[in-house]
Parts: sequence; structure tokens; C-alpha cells
Amino acid sequence: MTSPGHTPSSSPFYYHHILFCIRWTLYLWLWIAGQVGQVSSSHQHFHPHSIKIPGDITLGGLFPIHSRGPHGLPCGELKKEKGIHRMEAMLYALDQINSDPELLPNITLGARILDTCSRDTYALEQSLTFVQALIQKDTSDIRCSNGEPPLIRRPERVVGVIGASASSVSIMVANILRLFEIPQVSYASTAPELSDNNRYDFFSRVVPPDSYQAQAMLDIVRALGWNYVSTLASEGNYGESGVEAFMQISREAGGVCIAQSVKIPREPTTVEFDKIIKRLMETSNARGVIIFANEDDIKCVLEAAKRANLTGHFLFVGSDSWGAKGSPITELEDVAEGAVTILPKRASIDGFDQYFVSRSLENNRRNIWFNEFWEDDFRCKLTRPGIKVDPEKKKCTGEERIGQDSAYEQEGKVQFVIDAVYAVAYALHSMHLDLCRSSAGVCSDMDPVEGRLLLDYIRAVNFNGSAGTSVLFNENGDAPGRYDIFQFQMTNHSHPGYHVIGQWTNNLKLNLDEMQWSGGDKSVPDSICSFPCNPGERKKMVKGVPCCWHCELCDGYQYQLDEFTCETCPSNMRPAPNRTTCCPTPIIKLEWNSPWALVPASLALLGIVATSAVVITFIRFNDTPIVRASGRELSYVLLTGIFLIYLITFLMIAEPGAVACAFRRLLLGLGMAITYSAMLTKTNRIYRIFEQGKRSVTPPKFISPTSQLIITFILISVQVLGVFVWFGVVPPHTIIDYEELRPPNPDLARGILKCDMSDLSIICCLSYSIVLMVTCTVYAVKSRGVPETFNEAKPIGFTMYTTCVIWMAFVPIFFGTAKSTEKGGTSLINQGVISRQTGGLYRLLTNTFLRAPLNSNRDNKSQKQIENKRAGWFNVEETSMDSERTIFTRKSITQICCCFPLSFPPCFLP
Repeated sequence: MTSPGHTPSSSPFYYHHILFCIRWTLYLWLWIAGQVGQVSSSHQHFHPHSIKIPGDITLGGLFPIHSRGPHGLPCGELKKEKGIHRMEAMLYALDQINSDPELLPNITLGARILDTCSRDTYALEQSLTFVQALIQKDTSDIRCSNGEPPLIRRPERVVGVIGASASSVSIMVANILRLFEIPQVSYASTAPELSDNNRYDFFSRVVPPDSYQAQAMLDIVRALGWNYVSTLASEGNYGESGVEAFMQISREAGGVCIAQSVKIPREPTTVEFDKIIKRLMETSNARGVIIFANEDDIKCVLEAAKRANLTGHFLFVGSDSWGAKGSPITELEDVAEGAVTILPKRASIDGFDQYFVSRSLENNRRNIWFNEFWEDDFRCKLTRPGIKVDPEKKKCTGEERIGQDSAYEQEGKVQFVIDAVYAVAYALHSMHLDLCRSSAGVCSDMDPVEGRLLLDYIRAVNFNGSAGTSVLFNENGDAPGRYDIFQFQMTNHSHPGYHVIGQWTNNLKLNLDEMQWSGGDKSVPDSICSFPCNPGERKKMVKGVPCCWHCELCDGYQYQLDEFTCETCPSNMRPAPNRTTCCPTPIIKLEWNSPWALVPASLALLGIVATSAVVITFIRFNDTPIVRASGRELSYVLLTGIFLIYLITFLMIAEPGAVACAFRRLLLGLGMAITYSAMLTKTNRIYRIFEQGKRSVTPPKFISPTSQLIITFILISVQVLGVFVWFGVVPPHTIIDYEELRPPNPDLARGILKCDMSDLSIICCLSYSIVLMVTCTVYAVKSRGVPETFNEAKPIGFTMYTTCVIWMAFVPIFFGTAKSTEKGGTSLINQGVISRQTGGLYRLLTNTFLRAPLNSNRDNKSQKQIENKRAGWFNVEETSMDSERTIFTRKSITQICCCFPLSFPPCFLP
């Protein structure tokens, strides 16, 4: 049982216990294998697939000489470049070091080189050879048939291992070598997992890890403007850890999303590759494919894409396993066109080229696989004793020359193999200087070489490698990241093939002008989930996929604050046409040339002219009996009110300002208050006279012209006082109303410049006039029964009735059109004009067709006396004119009224 928070894997004691058990299990297995192998056969027979180079100090070598075997076989076809080239690079480096008098003088480096067959389990079996010499064997119980102790060949002690190539193989081997403290330096393994110094503390590499490569590939994706890509990895440490590093870095950096992450199984079939292509097409917008796969899987992926008629669709970004190799794209150049690949920065080693092309069957017998390479490279067959040669195949003469009779191009990792061998050699050289001082050869302090001490010297080396670049390691044993960026170009180019388009050394330098894509297109294809939104549109992100979004228009009065947010414009502004900002809302007012202003102004002007004409007529006939009988004092007051009502029309149309707004407040209700005060005083006087006449012959009080004027001005003063109180509470000023004209379409929004007079304040301003009007109407109703001789009450009554109807219509019309600057303003103007003209028109008709009541016979003499008595209370001046003269006078006044039909004042006749 383990306590919470203390798992077996996290316990140091448990971990070391496991290592101890593994070590002694290996010791027992190796001891048994060694005893059987050494007693029964020669040493070479025990290592049928290895190369032995004798030396004072032996280095191990692991190379994929053959590919993985089919159908359970350990090994398959020969790998000329990745196998033979790299292995020969180690032999070349040993020759150079052993011939250098300054490096490890009097010490010869030897080697034991094994074939991993590109399989991790097979490589593990082979690498057990490196640890045999470290096992202490007890041979005291072993005797030959003659009783003598056996002569057991002591296996060479390997102080360090160069390799392996594949990351999965290096991981498997590193777990064994660290148990026996044997340093390991890889020339091609790039899995980020190997940077864990706690698990792989004896592992170092002269190539940068995939974490650097993944960063470089991410920088390439971002430089191309892509943000939506898929990943494709071969199953195993190299592919899976490479993709994982890319995905982790992309998540941390942001801006790039993974559409699909597909894994290629270890032994895939053609059907499985077709399924992979179909899955990638599920997110067809993700045209970019980040691929960490071996070259065989790369080739199968390209073939599947071609079978699916998707040539030119996918945009591959390949890791160093693709690099600048020709084998993955052979006969698939059209599918691979435009592929961007990455390879650790390298240089062709001229010395190795000279060395390798000079190899022949005679001078390279130490390479046990060279005969097989010779047959494969020259497509011929060597003769062997006892083996018949197929007559259809060409026989090898042995006179063929590499590079002349066959194509030759130096493999890309040759430089790193040489650097790895030199790194161990420089470490041994430094150790020899420190431990052996001036002693020549291997001294006792270096026999045997302590693995952990050698590791410290390896991590401390710093020298110029075969390509002239510095070779050094960090604390995790990783080399610095230096990459060349290639693109496979086929069309419109003088040299089809891989072309260098940039480099990466902690930062990317990419020449986009040198890039070309399928069909020779120079423009970079898209690999994005969603296209950028248009101006005025915000991004609505897709949940869980930060690179995908839907574009939503900022509607109404919203503008685009940023790429994710729409904000509403302030009330005094509206969105610009592209909705990226707000602009001031246009300000309007009622213009003089507007039809809504011209019609009321024309009517008001006509009314002013008519009213002025009546005033002039009254002044001209001021002392005539008929003018005096009509109550000229109140008539002048009434005409003044009518004039102000027409005058307010122009103030309502005029541009709002402090002065204009003050006069609007003052005159808006004053004109009506004057008019209705005069008419109320007149109707009240008529009512009181006839009511008093019914009860007694004593005249009522306050019926003289002076009294009537005083009553009228008192009534008017209430309106004036209310307006000035309004001035004190809220001084007149202008406002810009942006709410009245704010329709759904912001292009039609307008700000209305107007006086600070709300609808409620206008109604309150006119409410006093309404009270006067209603009161006047009440008296008109009560006075409707007066004799025809006093015909003034009926026209006043009709005027009040029509005015009430107009007022009842005005209120809903005014509020209903409040959203229109023209209709709202002119409805108030038209009300005043129409109300006055309606009453004037009726009075005109009344006076035009009025029969003179003085011509009619009075049947009731007593009634005539009462009327004459009441007429005396009206202060009607008695005249000696006969009936014809009286009728002539009435007709003359009627003719005057006909000149001004629309605004004739209440010049009522007694």
C-alpha cells in the first residue's frame, strides 16, 4: 500500500530498486549468453552483423544499415544514404582522428559498429554487446575436457556510443546504456523526450531537439499567415513527441489552431492511408499539414493524396525526417510541390566526398555491408563461390566507380556523424590531458574510462565542427538550434528540386519572394479556419477553437470597438458608413424653404395682412356709431391677440436661439390669452346684462368700457406672470434632441435643434388659454337665447364651438407627429391659424347674409321697450337715422369685411 500523494513512480527508493533489479537481470542474461557464445564459437561468429575496428579505446556505433524487415523479419532492404553513408562517415572520422598527431596522440580509436535495422527492439538486442565487458564473470567452475580452464576472449570495452538514428531506437538504447554509465552521442535523434536529463542523463546529441524544430515550424506557419493546420505523425517517439512539441508550443504562443491530429500506425496499409486523407479533408480549410513521419510514411501519404485527386490541395511542412530527401517524393513531385521542409543547418563535407567516391571492393573490406551496397548502387551482382548468378542480371566487375557509374549525393546527416565522433574524441583528449598529464598512450587512470567522468568532458566540449560551425552542448546535452528551410519547387524554375528559402537560428529568416506553390503561383495559399471579418463586423468565436469564428455585423447604432466587440454609439452620434467608428449626427431645424414652413408662413402672412386691414378700417371709422356699438376697445384688444397669434408662426419657424426661445414662450400663449380674455369679457358682459335684466332694471356692475379693459388685462396678466415665472425657473435656451429622429436606420438619424420646450411645457403654456376658451364657451352657451337684436352672442358661441373641436383635434395630432421636426412644429402653427380663420369665416358669412332686424315689425311693444332699455345699458348711441340708413351702414361694414374674409374680427352688431 502507498500513502496518498506518494506513488511508486515518484519514490526515489522504489525507482532505484527497479534499476537495481533490471541491472542484475541483464547481468545474468548477458553472462549466460557470453559463456555460451565464447566457448562454442569465435567472436566474429557471435557478432555476424557488426564491424570491428581495433583500437586502444573502442567506440560503439549504431546505424540503420537496413530498413525494418517485413512479416516479422528483423531486417529488410539496404539503406544506402541513411545507412551506408552515415556509417562510412564514422569510419572516415576515425581515420581522420587517428591520423591527427595533435588529437589523442599515441592513442588509437577503435569501433564496434552495429546494424539497428530501423527497429528499436532489434537495436536493443544488438546494443547489449556494448555492456558485456562490464559484467564480472566467475569462470572458476568452467573447465575444458582436458581439465584446463577455458581461454575466454575478453570483449572489448566500449567507452561511448555514437547513435542511434531514430529517436525510438535512441530512447530504447539509452535506457540500457545509462544503467552501465556509458555516454551516448546521437547524430540524428531529435525527440524532445530525450532532453529529459533525469531519465536520459547519459544521452547527448549534436543535432537540435524537435522542440527547436517545432518552434521553427511554428514560426514558418505564422510567417505564411496560416492559423489553422493539421498534424500528421508516425507512431513512435519521434513522430508523436515532435507533434506534441508543436502543439504545446502553438498553444503557448497562441494564434495557431490544430484542426486534426492524425497518427500513422506502425505498419499501416494502403486503406489506412486513404482513411487518413479523408480525415484530413473533414477540415478542408486546414490545407497546411505539419508532418513528423519517416520517409516511408511520407511517401505513402503523398500517394494517398494523389489517389484522392487532391494534388496541390495539401501544403506540407515537413520535419527533418523529410528534409531534402528525394526518395519520399520520387514520382510524386506534383503532389509534393510547394512542400516546405526543415533540416538542421549543414554543409557538404568535401573530404568525405573524396573519401567515399574512392571506396572500392578492394580497399573497403572492413565494411561487411559494402558488397551489398555495391550491388545495389550499380545494379549488378557479385559472383560468390558456390552461388550461381542470374544470367539476366549484370555482373559486377569491381571496376565500377561511385559517382561516375552511379549517382552520388552526400547524405544530409554525414556532417553530424563526424561531429559526434569528434565530440567524443575531444572529450577523451581533454580527459587524457587532465588524468595522464605527459604520459603517452592510455594511462592507468584512464583504464578503464569512467563513464560519468567522460560524460562531463563531453558536455564541456566546444570546437568548430566539420562544417565550420561550433559544436557544444547545453545542460541537457542538446545542441543549439540551427536550421535551413527548404521548399520543393518544380515548375517555372531552372533547377527543379529543393531550394533554400530561409534559415532559423533562434528566429526565422524567410524569403517569401523566393517561394512558389503549385503551378508556379507566387501568392501564399490560405490555410485558415475563418477569413477576416469585414470592417464593421465582430468576431463571434467558435467554442473550443480560438482560430474559428463567425462574422456578425454591428447593426443598429453599434460600431466595431475591437475585433470582438460592438458598442453602441453615444446618443449624439451615429455609426460611420463602415461602422468602425462613430461620427456626429447631423443637426437639422425647420428651414424657411421647407413646404412645412412655407404653407403656415403664407397663411400667417395673409392673416397678418387681413388683420392689419381690419385694424386700419376700425381706426378710419373709429367714431362711427357701428364701431362704437361693437365695443371698439375690446375689439382692438381682440385684434391685437389675433395679430400675435399670426406673428408666433414666424418665431416658430425661425432658427432657435435664446432670444427666439424667450419670445416663443411669451407669445405662444399670450396671443391666445389676449383673444380669449377679450371674448370671455364680452360674453360675460352680455350674459350678466340679460340675466340682470330678467330680475331688475338696475344695470349690473363693471360693464363700462374701462371696466371691461381692466378685467381683460387682469386675465391677460395671469398668462404673462406665469411665463415670467417660467423664465425664472428654467431660463430659455436651445437643445439638440437626438431621440425624436432616431429611426432603426442610423443613416436617417438627425439631431433636431429646438428650444427647450417639452410637449408638456407647451400644453401647460396653453392650458390657461384652454381654461379661458372653455369658460368663454360656457358663457356663449348660456347667452344663446338673447334676442336677435343683440346678435353678438351667437357668432361668439359658434366660434367657441369650432375652436373647441379644433383644440380636441390638435392635441392628438401634435403628440402623434412629435417624431417629425416639420409636422411637430407646424401642427402648432396651423392650429392657431385655422382656429382664428374658422371663427372669422363664420362671422363673415353671418354679416354678409344678415337681415337688418330693425326693419322687422315688433308685434310686442313691451318687448321692444325692454330691449331698448337693455340697449341703454350697452351705451348704444341713439340716432335719428331711418331704417334704410341703418341697413346701408350694415352693408357698408359687410363690404369691408368681404375684403378680409379669413381673419375678420368679432365686430358684432347690436
